[in-house]
Amino acid sequence: MDAKNKIDEIKETVAGYVGRRVHVTVKKGRKMRFARRGVLEHTYPNIFVVLLDKKSDEESQRRVSFSYADILTRTVELVVFKNNE
Repeated sequence: MDAKNKIDEIKETVAGYVGRRVHVTVKKGRKMRFARRGVLEHTYPNIFVVLLDKKSDEESQRRVSFSYADILTRTVELVVFKNNE
């Protein structure tokens, strides 16, 4: 299976989880990771958007976007919670 088909498969899977709570882990470099929880807010043809939970020291909520290729290359790991805990 080529990369285009895999990305299309990832898009369909992610689109099915819109509105669900997720845990996002981003590999930012050698031994550096960024991990937060939030809600999968929107999907678009090339990206998806996660609304992150607000931290106590933040004034407003943050939105982050990722490409589907980030999941394919394992730069981003997306874990969907079974129930919206």
